[in-house]
Amino acid sequence: MKRKPVIAVLLVAVFIALVAIPGLTALDDAYPPPLPDASTQSVEVVDRNGYLLRAFAARDGRWRLPVRLDEIDPEFVRMLVAYEDRRFWDHGGVDPLAMVRAAWQMLRHGRIVSGGSTITMQLARLLEPRSERSLQAKLRQMARALQIERRLDKRRILELYLTHAPYGGNIEGVRAASLAWFGKEPKSLNLAQGALLVALPQSPERRRPDRYRERAKAARDQVLARMAEGGFIAPGEVARASDVPVQARRLALPAFAPHLAQQARRLQPEVRSHQVTLSRPVQQALELVASEAAKRLGPSLSVAMMLADAHSGDVLAEVGSAGLLEARRAGWIDMTGVQRSPGSALKPFIYALALEDGLVLPETLIEDRPASFDGYRPRNFDLTYQGDVSVRQALQLSLNVPAVRLLQATVPSRLLGRLHRAGVVPVLANDKAPGLAIGLGGVGVTLKDLVQAYTVFANNGRSAVLGDGVTETPSAAGGRAMFSPVATWHVADMLSGVAPPRGSARLPIGYKTGTSYGNRDAWSVGFDGRYVLGVWVGRADGAPVPDLNGITVAAPILFDGFVRSGLKLEAMPPVPAGAVRIAATDLPVALRRFSAPDTGLPQVGAYEAALNIVYPPDGAHIDLGLASGQAVQPLVLKLQGGRAPFRLLANGVPVGEPLRSRSGMWQAGGVGFSRLSVIDARGRSASIKVFLE
Repeated sequence: MKRKPVIAVLLVAVFIALVAIPGLTALDDAYPPPLPDASTQSVEVVDRNGYLLRAFAARDGRWRLPVRLDEIDPEFVRMLVAYEDRRFWDHGGVDPLAMVRAAWQMLRHGRIVSGGSTITMQLARLLEPRSERSLQAKLRQMARALQIERRLDKRRILELYLTHAPYGGNIEGVRAASLAWFGKEPKSLNLAQGALLVALPQSPERRRPDRYRERAKAARDQVLARMAEGGFIAPGEVARASDVPVQARRLALPAFAPHLAQQARRLQPEVRSHQVTLSRPVQQALELVASEAAKRLGPSLSVAMMLADAHSGDVLAEVGSAGLLEARRAGWIDMTGVQRSPGSALKPFIYALALEDGLVLPETLIEDRPASFDGYRPRNFDLTYQGDVSVRQALQLSLNVPAVRLLQATVPSRLLGRLHRAGVVPVLANDKAPGLAIGLGGVGVTLKDLVQAYTVFANNGRSAVLGDGVTETPSAAGGRAMFSPVATWHVADMLSGVAPPRGSARLPIGYKTGTSYGNRDAWSVGFDGRYVLGVWVGRADGAPVPDLNGITVAAPILFDGFVRSGLKLEAMPPVPAGAVRIAATDLPVALRRFSAPDTGLPQVGAYEAALNIVYPPDGAHIDLGLASGQAVQPLVLKLQGGRAPFRLLANGVPVGEPLRSRSGMWQAGGVGFSRLSVIDARGRSASIKVFLE
């Protein structure tokens, strides 16, 4: 038995001498080592900073992620080399001194005390695995190690070893191991974690932390003790690292942006590493926002979100659904690219066009009352009308009739033309000519389309081309302007004044909501001076959902997304030359009230219901507390029809300021009968007689 190690040492010496003979170079070239190529590695998708978003197992089912030395903690590399192969940087693949030392120790102790394999020999064994442990197998490893050293430099050899070393189960390579056992990249390993990863490849299955935690800890502590003996680590550091418990749970590898990752793999199957424009922290935050929102909303609703840098065109987060594997939500469908009705989300572009044409200014009055546009009769979301309102109020309240009035004046085809300038191509039903209904959602767009169009508000009227690095290459804002800087600024200024949804804190953003016909889609798109975030909520199958709307469902998700994205919101673009806020009293006469110009198209034919006081009813007895001596309640009046403003008279005497809406209050003076009258803007009147007590 004791003669075998001596014979092995002699054979090694002879073998090394023979291989070094120049005449055997041809034999080396004829039988090259099986160096791995990229196809043996996992496909990975990384974010803009190189952080892993998603990985796919290699063809053999192993998690084998490529790694470079500059991506690994240098203290771990130093510890690995010191423990496994101290002369790694000096020998040529086979270390005769280590082989002799191993043989001598075996002769002295009658058992194997230490191995003589170098890191290069271990790599050779990993690349060409054989089950037998024999002298012939060892010689083959040495031959392959010499061949590998002849072809690769030391750094590359170490990188390949750290890519293929086994770490338990189907985990190979230090990067996959660091992510699976510690949930971090190997750049951030601490001493205890690094020591465990040095120990695992020697016996990966017997030392798996999730199955044999005590064995794993003992092996780790042995590495630490050896490092202390060699003077590589201070004893105090070893003691602290030894006290750290071993985590007994295997973690899932990152799986962010699943729709985009699968698309990258499908479109570019030959690429092993895809770098996209996304930011993993932002993506992770918005995926959590979408998931939590969907759980609150119900099992069939999904949520899609997209956040982009309006200056560069980079998509920073792309959430296609609330959960890839959630069947009831059809989570496998990427809703960021599905054509849906945007509801009122296109209204800001109607107003921008009207402002650019000089038809209105933000304080110009415009009518919100029942109207027929050549048979098309839009109604507001709440089925009420506000009468005369400013353009600013009309946009902020998302009133439908004023938007259609402006769209008729600016011509629907021109709105589509401006959207085309932004790279947005809306889909019309049955390829019909664009009509007034497109202003209220009668057209198909995607979430990406809306986010791309809204980049104009951060870029003085020019849109960026959005890209994620897979489907499209991002492009900074340039080319033709979608709208003038002045018109764009006015719209952004108006949208910045929209009140936040109930329960959300005010943010320095402008935003708009939309709800499609039949409550099938809820939208909200917001922007600051640099970023645009879009939210879609609905069912993937397009089924209607009661109470689904933009302001109460999608807008809170938008605000939550901005807050939790971790991005620092930036100030809106500066006021461009020529843009000023003009009070209503200072407007030119022609801009005090909107009057539709002659476009050659059929103009609005208005109809108005008769003015009527619907509450209180005529002849009613109403208890306001006048007779009891308690706190006197005001009398509430509700009107229908007519045109605002409305003048209220009590017993023939004008009361207070004219009403702009169809509801108001009057403080009664005493018990008894009172006659209440209302006169509208056209002089029409309505009266009732009530008894107050």
